[in-house]
Amino acid sequence: MNIGEFVVFIAYFIVMIIIGVVFFVKSKDAGEKDYFLGGRQMGQWVSALSAGASDMSAWVLMGLPASIYAYGMGQTWIAIGLAIGYAISWIFMAPRLRKFSIVANDSITIPQYLTNRFLSKSKALQVICAVIFFVAYAVYAASSIKACGTLFNTVLGVDPTIAMYVAAAIIIAYTFLGGFKAVCWTDFFQGLLMLAALLIAPIFALILVESGGTAAASSQLPDHFGNFLSTGKADWKSISDILSGLAWGLGYFGMPHIIVRFMSIKSHKALRKSSVIGISWTVIILVFSVLSGLIGRTFLGDIEDSSVVFITMVRKIFPSVLSGLLLSSILAAAMSTADSQLLVSASAVSSDVYKPIFRKNAKDKEMLWVSRIVVLAIAAVALIIASNPNSGSIMNLVGNAWGVFGAAFGPVILLSLFWKRFNFTGAIVGIVIGAAVDILWLMLLPTTGLYELLPGFVAGGIAAIIATLLTREPPADVKSLFDNAVSYQD
Repeated sequence: MNIGEFVVFIAYFIVMIIIGVVFFVKSKDAGEKDYFLGGRQMGQWVSALSAGASDMSAWVLMGLPASIYAYGMGQTWIAIGLAIGYAISWIFMAPRLRKFSIVANDSITIPQYLTNRFLSKSKALQVICAVIFFVAYAVYAASSIKACGTLFNTVLGVDPTIAMYVAAAIIIAYTFLGGFKAVCWTDFFQGLLMLAALLIAPIFALILVESGGTAAASSQLPDHFGNFLSTGKADWKSISDILSGLAWGLGYFGMPHIIVRFMSIKSHKALRKSSVIGISWTVIILVFSVLSGLIGRTFLGDIEDSSVVFITMVRKIFPSVLSGLLLSSILAAAMSTADSQLLVSASAVSSDVYKPIFRKNAKDKEMLWVSRIVVLAIAAVALIIASNPNSGSIMNLVGNAWGVFGAAFGPVILLSLFWKRFNFTGAIVGIVIGAAVDILWLMLLPTTGLYELLPGFVAGGIAAIIATLLTREPPADVKSLFDNAVSYQD
């Protein structure tokens, strides 16, 4: 065990818990809106970096560099798709979602917004959303917890299962105590740490490669390593890789733990500044994640496990304390995503199922404790999934959850923001069909090589439009809400 790295990791965990305790003390008498949305008072820097950090889980430091390291430039389409999708979501979607959520009875969760958007008294949509949230977020959070296990096992030699339980306990602690503000502020600092690590490590590795002193001996590169066409020619494999990579960008339009940040920003002016910060941060992170894989191949040569290319590169270059700090960025990436997922899924179950169906008169204090219990329950399921050796790789777990969310909610949220004719029936049908096609494609048609998010997104969008056109138009008050939201000014 490297003592320097161990001490840094422990210090990092202590800081995260302190943040949770501080916000628990500050907001112990606060209500649902404050716990789940920070009272809509989040500033541009915290909102932007927390949105990015909650998006870029450990796969950006482990999964994506591993794919680039193993297969080459043909895997960069994922980064390209994510960069495009993220920019579009901030520029076109964020301003409208913030305004619509305020006009739609000051909604604090995505299921709540979708129900209020159509002034519906039915709770069907909220229940459907809550079920999808619970299942998909358990899978997504499992990827982050699994990454923590891999990190501790590789760096400190700790049993990965024990490491997963420790990491989960820390994440639960500050999410449980501090709510949205604690999650956003920890994500803000974790976002800065991720940026620093991804800037420093590949640049130093490249300098060493160029100096010729400590670069690894040349290794046999895979065929077409430097080609953006994964097979070197325009066949179906290359085309499906391009389409699948670009399709990752569609996920942003339906990713609740990311777009809820759009709803929390305190003003339209702050939102515009946040968009510049958020897009810039994400593009830099993605570019240097790709570079980590490419430079790592040259610097390290052949290594047995490509998922630890970033970890191995950092440990070869830097002394223990500094390497511990940089490797904490993997903890930051994993924890900043898992905490957001736990909070959003807890809000969906407590605010959108428990209160409207079982306890309509539940007080704020009761709702906060129900939410915290849900956080524990989802974390427990995520731990079970992560501990299963057959659960798949970190990248696969992220891809599965990302696909379900993007296919189920992406088309519906976009239509709710930009189509006045869209109705409640279309929203329900779009969510169900999008999720169903995504899951069925993953189970039955994986040999196509096409990422299930793409057919799921298309099917969900088409189903939502057809269902809307086959049913009656929304009533006048729903159309009026749409007009009021479009014209809303801070």
